[in-house]
Amino acid sequence: MEAVFRVEGGREAGRVIASAHAGGPWDPSMQHGGAPSAFAIWAAEQVETPVPMNVARLTMELMRPAPVGELEYAVTVLRSGRKIQLVQVLLRAGGHEVARAHVMKVRAASVTLPDYVDMAQLALKAPPPEECRDPSPGIGVNNPFVRCMTLKLAKGGFEELGPASVWFRADRPVVEGHATTPAMLAAIAGDFCNGVASSLDFSKWTYINSDLTLSLLRPPEGDWVLVDGHAEFGDSGAGLAVGRLADRRGYFGRTLQSLVVEPR
Repeated sequence: MEAVFRVEGGREAGRVIASAHAGGPWDPSMQHGGAPSAFAIWAAEQVETPVPMNVARLTMELMRPAPVGELEYAVTVLRSGRKIQLVQVLLRAGGHEVARAHVMKVRAASVTLPDYVDMAQLALKAPPPEECRDPSPGIGVNNPFVRCMTLKLAKGGFEELGPASVWFRADRPVVEGHATTPAMLAAIAGDFCNGVASSLDFSKWTYINSDLTLSLLRPPEGDWVLVDGHAEFGDSGAGLAVGRLADRRGYFGRTLQSLVVEPR
């Protein structure tokens, strides 16, 4: 099965070829934001750490549309210690920077929390994917990148306006020759928040995200990630898509996107 990306290079720099499977909902010749976000996690996960570490945060600045086709990447370790590591991943196309990501890793350690910490708030509040329905064909699921995945709707969805809870599983490899890790899947799912939870009509409005921030309190597990999200819009052309991220064990993080809102 053809992957979304083929990498030609080493850990620090090289070329990455985005296949047609990376195409997004706004223009099939431009990548879905989840594609470069997952690539940034992959690139950061290739960087060795002095002690075991887990991805704790991704901040992705989508500087301009990332084209389907050939790009250049560069990976730089900005900080590396025994408690944190900060990795920068740059993507360029045609001589222009199209995306800049910073991935923060935090030392992995087992801790026993005091009894007064309410862990019940992290319990899953949605049915598992096997008990959820398939999305209807049409708006929201009719683009190449979505077709690389299986989606299951726990609440709401693309065909409904308002908050939604949607499970995501990656069926197509993201990077050729490499397994798609749960953290990569979290980046993919997190970038869908504005699409699955919008209260604006897709046929009449665009609400493209200009960035993506993931914050993870523990490593995600398994091959399904849930986005439980909603969107908020102001009257100045901006909006926010905000969501909680979960796996079968429970909630493990948050996603946040800044949106550019325009009528079609």
